[in-house]
Amino acid sequence: MKVLVIGSGGREHAIVDALARSPQVEKIFCAPGNAGIAAQAECVAIRDTEVERLRDFAAAEGVALTVVGPEVALAAGVVDAFKAAGLRIFGPTKAAARIESSKEFAKDLMARHDIPTAGYRVFSDYAEARDYVAGRPLPAVLKYDGLAAGKGVVIAATMEEADEALRDMLLDDKFGEGRVVVEDYLEGPEFSLLCFVSGRKVWPMVLAQDHKRAYDGDEGPNTGGMGAYSPLPFISEEDERYALERIMRPVAEAMADEGCPFEGVLYGGLMKTPQGIKVIEFNARFGDPETEVVLPRLKSDIVDIFCAVADGGDTELEWHDFATLGIVLASKGYPGDYAKGAEIRGLERVEGTVYHMGTKPDGDRILTAGGRVLFVVGRGATLAEAREKALADVARIECDNLFHRTDIGHWALDD
Repeated sequence: MKVLVIGSGGREHAIVDALARSPQVEKIFCAPGNAGIAAQAECVAIRDTEVERLRDFAAAEGVALTVVGPEVALAAGVVDAFKAAGLRIFGPTKAAARIESSKEFAKDLMARHDIPTAGYRVFSDYAEARDYVAGRPLPAVLKYDGLAAGKGVVIAATMEEADEALRDMLLDDKFGEGRVVVEDYLEGPEFSLLCFVSGRKVWPMVLAQDHKRAYDGDEGPNTGGMGAYSPLPFISEEDERYALERIMRPVAEAMADEGCPFEGVLYGGLMKTPQGIKVIEFNARFGDPETEVVLPRLKSDIVDIFCAVADGGDTELEWHDFATLGIVLASKGYPGDYAKGAEIRGLERVEGTVYHMGTKPDGDRILTAGGRVLFVVGRGATLAEAREKALADVARIECDNLFHRTDIGHWALDD
């Protein structure tokens, strides 16, 4: 069959790579794609939010399955448009994608259905929000109620930081006009449980953990993720079962009960607190960079899974038992201002897998074109071996304007 993947980052490269392993796939298109994806798919110059153009392209090319990567495409209603045209597409409707596009919607859903999460209040007025935060213990967790490319969450250790974040979100509309969710601060290791969901059917993937802070030692500003790994030795089978049966399945049931059944990937961003596992956030799609360490471990044919979810069928998931660990190479200055257009050399010397996150071709050269640029994945019998291989491959890549963390996996590997 012909398959279309919507998006241009590392997550989409990992999806394309998984599709390329399927004997059922004849041709892969990716819109708009990137320099790395171009080696495995035909890149199409259509942006991920150009819903009508994407729909018309899929219809004209006889695409049998479309897979949506980024949240902005879901929020733009791409799934609704494809379904209305009778085209098979993997992903949630605009209404179901609110579990990510509105933090307030997600928190209210959890409150109604007794799903464990941090206490919260929602504000649209800057002064009221500031007074509320000032009267509570720090740190404060402040979340913009909308899509902000992974940067709309601030954990403010001081009142000055909290005030700056509230001004950004409520006075200056840094991410657009929106409200702010103020949450209780929770402590403990975070982990990601991604599930394939089709209405009330839920199939869990293997666990992963990403690292949000920019620098070693979990220092620096929050980013979209600087690395990830799988499996997680500090999460027990009992923890995993609790997360599935007490959080992920009930959320799928709740959305079906409330008239917006979920189809696609439901991402649970969870935390193992001293009081038990609680929800930090939900996403309505594959996580990035977790996808890049989870999908390489998938033994099953991903086409069967995508089609089962989209068609309301049944499927089974099989997984490899090796470990994967991936490291992001990001432009210097990220997540703040950064330069683009630096040449990347040495990719042909890499022995493992490299997923492109923000690259563009320039003749025979490959240039940086984003904040997060490359994702280098090592695999091994153990996490330690996987990290060693990933770091060795990172050292083979040359670029004057990239930096990376060296301690990805420290929750599992370091004393």
